[in-house]
Amino acid sequence: MSSPSTSGLLLLCVDLQSVFLKAIADAETVQRRCAFAIQAAVGLGIETVFTEQVPQKLGGTTHQLLSLATNPTTLGKSTFSAFADDGIRDAVLARPPEHILLCGVETSVCVYQTALDALAAGLHVTLLRDCVGARRPDDARVCLDALVRAGAHVLPSETVFYALLRDTTHPFFKAYTQLVKTSA
Repeated sequence: MSSPSTSGLLLLCVDLQSVFLKAIADAETVQRRCAFAIQAAVGLGIETVFTEQVPQKLGGTTHQLLSLATNPTTLGKSTFSAFADDGIRDAVLARPPEHILLCGVETSVCVYQTALDALAAGLHVTLLRDCVGARRPDDARVCLDALVRAGAHVLPSETVFYALLRDTTHPFFKAYTQLVKTSA
Protein backbone atom coordinates (compact mmCIF):
# COMPACT_ATOMS: atom_id res chain seq x y z
CA MET A 1 0.00 0.00 0.00
CA SER A 2 1.47 3.27 -1.01
CA SER A 3 -1.09 5.83 0.18
CA PRO A 4 -2.53 6.22 3.70
CA SER A 5 -5.50 8.30 2.49
CA THR A 6 -8.88 6.67 1.85
CA SER A 7 -9.75 9.03 -1.01
CA GLY A 8 -9.39 7.26 -4.32
CA LEU A 9 -9.80 3.84 -2.69
CA LEU A 10 -12.41 1.24 -3.61
CA LEU A 11 -13.04 -2.17 -2.06
CA LEU A 12 -13.96 -4.56 -4.87
CA CYS A 13 -15.55 -7.79 -3.63
CA VAL A 14 -15.36 -10.41 -6.35
CA ASP A 15 -18.05 -13.10 -6.66
CA LEU A 16 -18.86 -13.65 -2.98
CA GLN A 17 -21.80 -15.83 -3.93
CA SER A 18 -22.90 -18.82 -1.85
CA VAL A 19 -22.37 -21.26 -4.71
CA PHE A 20 -18.68 -20.29 -4.89
CA LEU A 21 -18.08 -19.87 -1.18
CA LYS A 22 -19.27 -23.44 -0.59
CA ALA A 23 -16.68 -24.76 -3.03
CA ILE A 24 -13.55 -23.06 -1.71
CA ALA A 25 -11.10 -24.27 0.90
CA ASP A 26 -11.73 -22.81 4.37
CA ALA A 27 -14.84 -20.98 3.18
CA GLU A 28 -15.95 -19.98 6.69
CA THR A 29 -12.69 -18.17 7.37
CA VAL A 30 -12.69 -16.42 3.99
CA GLN A 31 -16.27 -15.25 4.52
CA ARG A 32 -15.47 -14.03 8.05
CA ARG A 33 -12.39 -12.13 6.83
CA CYS A 34 -14.35 -10.59 3.93
CA ALA A 35 -16.97 -9.47 6.46
CA PHE A 36 -14.13 -7.84 8.43
CA ALA A 37 -12.84 -6.05 5.31
CA ILE A 38 -16.30 -4.78 4.38
CA GLN A 39 -16.94 -3.47 7.90
CA ALA A 40 -13.52 -1.81 8.02
CA ALA A 41 -14.14 -0.20 4.63
CA VAL A 42 -17.51 1.11 5.80
CA GLY A 43 -15.92 2.54 8.96
CA LEU A 44 -13.26 4.29 6.91
CA GLY A 45 -15.72 5.59 4.33
CA ILE A 46 -14.38 3.43 1.50
CA GLU A 47 -16.95 2.59 -1.15
CA THR A 48 -17.63 -1.12 -1.62
CA VAL A 49 -18.64 -2.68 -4.94
CA PHE A 50 -19.63 -6.33 -5.38
CA THR A 51 -19.32 -8.30 -8.62
CA GLU A 52 -21.47 -11.35 -9.23
CA GLN A 53 -20.74 -14.10 -11.73
CA VAL A 54 -23.89 -14.77 -13.80
CA PRO A 55 -26.18 -13.93 -10.84
CA GLN A 56 -29.37 -14.84 -12.69
CA LYS A 57 -28.16 -18.47 -12.79
CA LEU A 58 -25.82 -18.71 -9.78
CA GLY A 59 -27.50 -16.37 -7.29
CA GLY A 60 -26.30 -13.09 -5.88
CA THR A 61 -23.76 -12.11 -3.26
CA THR A 62 -24.37 -13.85 0.03
CA HIS A 63 -26.77 -11.72 2.08
CA GLN A 64 -24.56 -11.88 5.21
CA LEU A 65 -21.83 -9.96 3.39
CA LEU A 66 -23.98 -7.68 1.26
CA SER A 67 -25.88 -6.47 4.32
CA LEU A 68 -22.66 -5.18 5.92
CA ALA A 69 -22.04 -2.58 3.21
CA THR A 70 -23.62 0.87 3.15
CA ASN A 71 -25.64 1.29 -0.07
CA PRO A 72 -23.83 -1.58 -1.79
CA THR A 73 -23.44 -1.64 -5.54
CA THR A 74 -23.73 -5.06 -7.19
CA LEU A 75 -22.68 -5.60 -10.78
CA GLY A 76 -23.33 -8.83 -12.68
CA LYS A 77 -20.84 -10.25 -15.14
CA SER A 78 -20.23 -13.23 -17.39
CA THR A 79 -16.51 -12.53 -17.83
CA PHE A 80 -13.98 -13.87 -15.36
CA SER A 81 -12.23 -10.53 -14.97
CA ALA A 82 -14.50 -7.80 -13.67
CA PHE A 83 -12.56 -5.35 -15.85
CA ALA A 84 -13.21 -7.43 -18.99
CA ASP A 85 -16.89 -6.52 -18.61
CA ASP A 86 -17.37 -3.10 -20.22
CA GLY A 87 -20.19 -2.11 -17.85
CA ILE A 88 -18.24 -2.98 -14.70
CA ARG A 89 -15.01 -1.42 -15.94
CA ASP A 90 -16.82 1.78 -16.88
CA ALA A 91 -18.78 1.88 -13.59
CA VAL A 92 -15.63 1.37 -11.52
CA LEU A 93 -13.46 3.80 -13.46
CA ALA A 94 -16.19 6.46 -13.33
CA ARG A 95 -15.86 6.63 -9.52
CA PRO A 96 -12.71 7.09 -10.16
CA PRO A 97 -10.47 5.03 -7.91
CA GLU A 98 -6.71 5.22 -7.93
CA HIS A 99 -6.30 2.13 -5.78
CA ILE A 100 -8.44 -0.99 -5.56
CA LEU A 101 -8.51 -3.30 -2.57
CA LEU A 102 -9.55 -6.76 -3.74
CA CYS A 103 -11.23 -9.56 -1.85
CA GLY A 104 -13.29 -12.53 -2.98
CA VAL A 105 -13.14 -15.75 -4.92
CA GLU A 106 -11.73 -17.46 -6.74
CA THR A 107 -8.13 -16.35 -6.36
CA SER A 108 -6.79 -18.33 -9.30
CA VAL A 109 -9.54 -17.30 -11.73
CA CYS A 110 -11.68 -14.18 -11.28
CA VAL A 111 -9.58 -12.43 -8.63
CA TYR A 112 -6.37 -13.07 -10.57
CA GLN A 113 -7.76 -11.85 -13.90
CA THR A 114 -9.46 -8.83 -12.30
CA ALA A 115 -6.21 -7.80 -10.60
CA LEU A 116 -4.21 -8.08 -13.84
CA ASP A 117 -6.76 -6.05 -15.78
CA ALA A 118 -6.96 -3.40 -13.04
CA LEU A 119 -3.17 -3.06 -13.16
CA ALA A 120 -3.35 -2.78 -16.95
CA ALA A 121 -5.93 0.00 -16.50
CA GLY A 122 -3.33 1.95 -14.50
CA LEU A 123 -4.78 1.31 -11.05
CA HIS A 124 -2.87 0.35 -7.94
CA VAL A 125 -4.06 -3.01 -6.65
CA THR A 126 -3.82 -4.53 -3.19
CA LEU A 127 -5.14 -8.03 -2.64
CA LEU A 128 -6.30 -8.59 0.92
CA ARG A 129 -4.47 -11.90 1.40
CA ASP A 130 -6.73 -13.26 4.14
CA CYS A 131 -9.88 -12.22 2.24
CA VAL A 132 -9.40 -14.30 -0.92
CA GLY A 133 -10.05 -17.98 -1.40
CA ALA A 134 -9.74 -20.79 -3.90
CA ARG A 135 -10.72 -24.40 -4.38
CA ARG A 136 -7.03 -25.31 -4.60
CA PRO A 137 -4.85 -23.26 -2.21
CA ASP A 138 -1.63 -24.24 -4.04
CA ASP A 139 -2.97 -22.67 -7.25
CA ALA A 140 -3.92 -19.55 -5.31
CA ARG A 141 -0.39 -19.18 -3.91
CA VAL A 142 1.12 -19.40 -7.39
CA CYS A 143 -1.32 -16.76 -8.67
CA LEU A 144 -0.69 -14.40 -5.75
CA ASP A 145 3.07 -14.69 -6.35
CA ALA A 146 2.53 -13.91 -10.04
CA LEU A 147 0.40 -10.87 -9.14
CA VAL A 148 3.17 -9.53 -6.90
CA ARG A 149 5.60 -9.86 -9.81
CA ALA A 150 3.06 -8.01 -11.99
CA GLY A 151 3.00 -5.08 -9.54
CA ALA A 152 0.14 -5.84 -7.16
CA HIS A 153 0.50 -5.73 -3.40
CA VAL A 154 -0.59 -8.78 -1.40
CA LEU A 155 -1.07 -7.94 2.28
CA PRO A 156 -3.14 -9.03 5.28
CA SER A 157 -6.30 -6.97 5.65
CA GLU A 158 -5.44 -5.79 9.17
CA THR A 159 -2.13 -4.45 7.90
CA VAL A 160 -3.87 -2.49 5.14
CA PHE A 161 -6.55 -1.00 7.37
CA TYR A 162 -4.12 -0.10 10.17
CA ALA A 163 -2.00 1.67 7.52
CA LEU A 164 -5.07 3.65 6.50
CA LEU A 165 -5.83 4.59 10.12
CA ARG A 166 -2.20 5.71 10.64
CA ASP A 167 -2.78 6.90 14.21
CA THR A 168 -4.68 6.05 17.39
CA THR A 169 -6.36 9.46 17.16
CA HIS A 170 -8.26 8.48 14.00
CA PRO A 171 -12.03 8.71 14.71
CA PHE A 172 -12.54 5.08 13.62
CA PHE A 173 -9.61 3.68 15.64
CA LYS A 174 -11.53 2.46 18.72
CA ALA A 175 -14.29 0.87 16.66
CA TYR A 176 -11.67 -0.69 14.39
CA THR A 177 -9.73 -2.25 17.26
CA GLN A 178 -13.00 -3.71 18.54
CA LEU A 179 -13.70 -5.07 15.05
CA VAL A 180 -10.23 -6.64 15.00
CA LYS A 181 -10.91 -8.35 18.32
CA THR A 182 -14.31 -9.71 17.30
CA SER A 183 -13.15 -10.83 13.84
CA ALA A 184 -10.04 -12.76 14.84
